[in-house]
Amino acid sequence: MTAVTPVVQLDGLVVRLGGRTVLDGLTASLSGRAIGLLGPNGAGKSTLINALLGFHRAAAGTARLFGTDVADAKALRRLVGYMPENDAFISHMSGVRFVRYMAELAGLPPEAALERAHEAFFYVGLGEARYRKLGTYSLGMKQLAKLAQAVAHGPRLLLLDEPTNGLDPPARLRMIRLIREIRDAGLMHIVISSHLLRDVEECCEEVVILKDGRIAAHCNLEEERRANRKFVELETLGADAAFAGAVSGLGCECAFYPNGAGLARVKVVLPDSVEMRELFRLAAEHEVQIRRMNYRRDSLEDIFLGAMKDPRVAKPSEGAR
Repeated sequence: MTAVTPVVQLDGLVVRLGGRTVLDGLTASLSGRAIGLLGPNGAGKSTLINALLGFHRAAAGTARLFGTDVADAKALRRLVGYMPENDAFISHMSGVRFVRYMAELAGLPPEAALERAHEAFFYVGLGEARYRKLGTYSLGMKQLAKLAQAVAHGPRLLLLDEPTNGLDPPARLRMIRLIREIRDAGLMHIVISSHLLRDVEECCEEVVILKDGRIAAHCNLEEERRANRKFVELETLGADAAFAGAVSGLGCECAFYPNGAGLARVKVVLPDSVEMRELFRLAAEHEVQIRRMNYRRDSLEDIFLGAMKDPRVAKPSEGAR
């Protein structure tokens, strides 16, 4: 079988800024249709985006997009569409003129760039506003214009830096819907850098979590969802070791914590083959009262919080940004 070229390949990537190590030996092979880049403020997300765009040179290691070294600026302009977090407009330009200009910078000839600019504005829902000056746009319109200029030249990879930043709920839903449409069309891969777990969970299938300039976790979110274990915590009256043993006999992982006076907490991990009604059946057979039950599945938040607590992720010499 022919090996699939990763969308993003990081091999020991180190970036130093002002004498500080901001990205410290990142190594990962990312191939998802939509890849989420998560981390707290200062984790190195923006620095990694800038490194993938060729703005920050590697002090050591390499970064490649579809096998192309990010040091190849000309090839990178064709491959990548970039939606920055902060506005980077020429405010007196009309929207369509600005997007045409950006498409030309990405390598399209003028006539094709103008045609694509019109198409991009209608695609994001700003067709009626495309001749207005960008300086008159609302925040939500500016975010959509940034997305339009990122997709106009038909890149293979979209880098979206905080795409829902500052949007009200209806505008956020519109942006998420557009990102999903782009993902599902299958013509472009997407990397979303965000501090909002909800945005990543709703759009992405692969997630990289940064902490202090290093990779704290890297997981396939779809596989995590399929393999998700079910956690149940029971507050009981009358439970004993025999009840806990019976629960374990179902194939569950079970921990029993007596509290005295017949009270106990029972923590259970249910495999997919065991239904909740089996626990109720065993409780009835052992004359155990279930007074309270907390039931949840692992989520991206659990993965993120676990990565933040991971003692194996050491800090680089100085804080990342």
